[in-house]
Amino acid sequence: MKEKTLKNVIQLYTFIFLIWGFYRFLFRLPEEIEELVLKPIIWLGPVFYLLFKEKENLSSIGWSGKNFFKGLYLGIGLGIIFAIEGLLTHALKYSGISFIKLAYTSLPVFLVALGVSLGTAISEETVFRGYIFSRLLRVIKDEWLASLISNLGWALIHLPISIFVLHYDVLQISIYLFLTFLFGLGSAFVFARTETIIASILMHVFWGWPLILFR
Repeated sequence: MKEKTLKNVIQLYTFIFLIWGFYRFLFRLPEEIEELVLKPIIWLGPVFYLLFKEKENLSSIGWSGKNFFKGLYLGIGLGIIFAIEGLLTHALKYSGISFIKLAYTSLPVFLVALGVSLGTAISEETVFRGYIFSRLLRVIKDEWLASLISNLGWALIHLPISIFVLHYDVLQISIYLFLTFLFGLGSAFVFARTETIIASILMHVFWGWPLILFR
């Protein structure tokens, strides 16, 4: 059983890394299409397939009302901290932060930015915290080792975008992946204690929104 679970984790990660990596290399569509249409298909589709194979339900990947308010409070509280980290990542990308030159200057488009961030958070947290981390934890029985392994993969999954889309140099890539890895550790830590994906998603929204909002 453990071998089968581990095999599913490896296959899921390999599939997403290769398919999404090739997409980043070959194509560039509007961010709304990428995050709200393509990513749910490529990332969440295989997760639902594996849940069907395993005869597991959504609660096994954190989609339940368990510890809802605890997850809500932790997600908002820690999310604010990671929002600051998100701004630091933004500063890395644009060599500073401008609160005047906003990419989204009207309420409707402002809300689109929030929607994109939420869509990204749902897809990525469901895959990495909900499925990969939780399954590794089942197999390894060591929270920190499972977190380190899953978040190494989480950081590396952001390598294609840092190279092909953001066009970072080696130093920028190293800093970006390190900050991404740190966020993943925090998200996994909260997920392990709440057993709900809500907190991780909220943290991700706070972390990712500044990167979309301030250009």
